[in-house]
Amino acid sequence: MSKAHPPELKKYMDKKLSLRLNGSRVVTGILRGFDPFMNLVLDETVEETKGGEKHNIGMVVVRGNSIVLLESQDRIG
Repeated sequence: MSKAHPPELKKYMDKKLSLRLNGSRVVTGILRGFDPFMNLVLDETVEETKGGEKHNIGMVVVRGNSIVLLESQDRIG
């Protein structure tokens, strides 16, 4: 079995990201860490509900296999 390679996410560290998750969930937060399976640690996280409500949920771990799309809200470079 091949070894998991770490995702190329270093350039996104300490940047604000918006994630679309399975189940049409959307969360936005600051990337604080990740692992080879693309599990992400987000800080100052806000969950946006389908009704447009926003809920502050603090620091969270998002499992990599639930991420559908990752978008930076800050300039990278």
